[in-house]
Order: sequence, then structure tokens, then C-alpha cells
Amino acid sequence: MTRRRSLPAALATLALLAGAAPATAATAHPPENGGAGDTEAPAVSEDFTRTVLTTGLANPFEVLTGPDELLWVTERTAGRVTQVDPGTGAKTTILTIDEVLATEGEQDGLLGMAFHPDVLKGGRHPWVYLSYTYDGGEGTAAAPDRRQRLVRYTFDDETNTLVEPVTLLEGLLASDDHNSGRLVLGPDDKLYYTIGDRGNNQDLNACRANEAQRLPTAEEVEEEDWDAYQGKTLRLNLDGSVPGDNPRLDGVRSHVLTYGHRNAQGLTFGEGGRLYSSEQGPKSDDEINLLEPGGNYGWPYVAGFKDDSGYVFGDWSAVEGCGTTVPYDAFVIPETVPQYAEHDFRPTNFTAPLRTYYTVPSNHDFQGDACAPSGFWFICYPTIAPSSLEHYGHDAIPGWENSLLMPTLKDGTVYRVEVGEDGETLGESQPLWRSVNRYRDTAISDDGETVWVVTDSAGLARGTDGDATTELEDPGALIAFTHDDEEDDENEE
Repeated sequence: MTRRRSLPAALATLALLAGAAPATAATAHPPENGGAGDTEAPAVSEDFTRTVLTTGLANPFEVLTGPDELLWVTERTAGRVTQVDPGTGAKTTILTIDEVLATEGEQDGLLGMAFHPDVLKGGRHPWVYLSYTYDGGEGTAAAPDRRQRLVRYTFDDETNTLVEPVTLLEGLLASDDHNSGRLVLGPDDKLYYTIGDRGNNQDLNACRANEAQRLPTAEEVEEEDWDAYQGKTLRLNLDGSVPGDNPRLDGVRSHVLTYGHRNAQGLTFGEGGRLYSSEQGPKSDDEINLLEPGGNYGWPYVAGFKDDSGYVFGDWSAVEGCGTTVPYDAFVIPETVPQYAEHDFRPTNFTAPLRTYYTVPSNHDFQGDACAPSGFWFICYPTIAPSSLEHYGHDAIPGWENSLLMPTLKDGTVYRVEVGEDGETLGESQPLWRSVNRYRDTAISDDGETVWVVTDSAGLARGTDGDATTELEDPGALIAFTHDDEEDDENEE
């Protein structure tokens, strides 16, 4: 297997190659006929103590460990940044953004957050980066012109507020669906941001073309037209400009680092500067990816591995009469809709995932019996809906060194995924802390002993009977799972 380098090193090589396409990634084999619910986890692992720190959060999207040992949370539907004391659960609002557009029951609002290192060190750049959706003003009340904006704030530790907003990038197309919105600061002092495909070519957005494969032109970049950024991972300088060592794609250098993504809500740096993402699949094939500069991850032509298994791309948006004479159907693609098999997609830079959750045969029944009473079939799809990704690099919990923590929305589980020494292979997935919740994001304490998890305030999850339910156990909560050192001591005796 070819050994991969850290992301900054790979970008440096790309600059030398002047735009040469990366090689196809070596991959692990997908699990055979995997399916959601194959492995049930206990409500709480025996060696963890579960504590609900606070409730009443308005659909928290991001949680970070901040200065003064406080937890910082973005509340998606309230447009708030809130501090939570991990000892008492007390909440303090430090910013409310009035321009945030958040629609009830949809996926827009205040999304990602990242810290400049000086925030934690008390340095001269106490900057906090935020992303959110807003109304661009070209739509209607029923169909607003949703856009995304990335903004830098300054943290004033004397007033404990975020002040002096500076817009880094705006006008990015957004949607009521698949906005992604995960924001991280890399070890190379660059910002990394995921943007989804806006839910195009499916459900109520079926007649909008999916542009996850479209790359920006030189003219678009010059005019700051970012419409081609759908279904991409972006890499930005701290002032929002295009880094000079970003890959050239079709001869054009832009903010685009990788493309061909559906809805990558997880983004994290691991050992050696490797950048991992988690991505939600359609009816199968949720993914964990290792992001390579210039890599094409296949969507919408490929879901998961290029194996012609359980997925065919039907381009509903290309059909005359889409939505009227040709209504969208989630299970049957009529002959009038153009269809593309995965094996027909042959770009030289296709990059397969490290793992899928789950790959199934093409004859899989996506209308499972367990979901027949409610009719919410997607709850029974062989997917888990990964909502974030966090690298665990501590040695506090035995066996956890160099792992990925992946919370999920459908089955209320955090999966701990072992990462191999080469950083390119994944070991076992350990399901943790199963509950009837929609786990949205995680944060890890500085000592590695506690994992904090935030939950959605509302939405559908898999109930104890396997069918969909809206009765969540801990809506809008921040939950601490603290490792029990005493159990380890007993095991050593």
C-alpha cells in the first residue's frame, strides 16, 4: 500500500507537480452485507459515568473545549454561541447573530465553529471562526435565498463576548438540506470547511441539478462567484483568500480542496496531519474518508465504493417534467430518468472511502418491516447518519489511542473507530452509549477522560422497536461520559 503523507506535505507536492491528479487511493474492503442495528451497544459502557450537564439547548451543532475550561456550543436554530460550565452546567450566552436564517425542521442556521490557537493561549489573535446561513435577499418568504457566510470574531475576555465580526467568505449557496457546515483549523493554520450538495436531485429538491462534480472556472473565482462550491471541502487562508498551494483542478486554483461529496458533517485532523471526514450516504454507504488534495470522492455517481452494489445514480433533474409529470420516487427510477452505473464513472482521481456504513447488495429491501408502521423508511435504511468526527489522541482510556469518535443521528450511538498505525486503515468500530437520541457532535476534555456529546432538540431517531420515533430521551442536551479510572485499576490487580 502506498504510504500517504500529511495534508500540508501533500499540498506542497501538488504545487511542485503543477496540478497533476492524485493517484487512486488504496482502500479497505467494505463489510459484507452490513446493516444498521447489527451490533447493539449498551445504554452506557460499564466503565463510563453518564451525566446530563444541561438541557434546553436549541439544536446544538458544534461543541468545543474553550478557554477557562468552559465548553462552547453553537445553537443552530437560535443563532447563539453559548458557554457551558462542565462542572455545574450553567449556561452563558456570549453572542447572538441576528442575521442567522434558521428554518424550523430544516438544516440551516448557525453551524460550525473553530478557534484560533491564541484563543486558548491568551495570544494576540483571540479569533473565533463561525459559519451560518443567511437570507441573500433574492428569494421569497416561502423560498428564501439561502446563503452561507464564514465570519471571524474577536473574543473579548474582559466582557466575555465575541465582537468585531469580519466576513471572510459569503454568498456560498445554502439550502434547507445538506449544508454540511463543519469548520476546523488545521495544523498548517488554514481553515477547512465542508459544504454539502444542498440535497439536490432528491426529495423536494429533486429538480435541482446536483453539482458536487462541477468545478469552478477561472472567471467564477475572479468574480467571487462561489456557486460551484456545492459538495466540496474548502481550504482557506485565515483572511478567507485562496491558499497558493491549493490544488489546481481543471487548471483552476480555488478554495476547493476535494469534491464529489454528499453531506460531510464530520471533519477532523489525526496523527501526521491526516484529514479525515465522515459523510452521510443516500440509502446506504455512509463513509469515513481520508481527504487527499484534489481528490474526487465520486458523489453523485458513486456512493461508497465503486462496486455497483445497492446504488445507481438517477439524474431526476435532467428530466423534462421533473416534479410534475415525472414525480420523484425514492425507490423506483423510471426509464425516462437518465441512470448511471458506478463502474461507468472513471476519473483518474477517484478516491474511495476507508470504510462504509453499510454496503449492501443491489437486491436489498430498503422498505424494512420495522419501519412499516410509521412509513419513515429512511430510519431503516442501512445507514447510521454520521454527524461529526473527532480524533482521540490521548492515552487516558486504555485501547483508545489514535481513534476516531463518530456520533450518529439515527441510532443514538457514538462509534469509536480504531485507526491503524499507517493512518490509512481502520480497525474495529466499537458502538458506545446507545440511546434514543440524535447525537450531533463531540468534544474531548484536555485530560482525555471525558467525552461530551450534544444532542438535537428534535427530529426522528430509531426507537427501541426499530421504527422511527420523535420521542427523544435527551433533546437539546449536553451529556458527559466520564471514564471510570477505578475499573481500570481493578482490572490491573
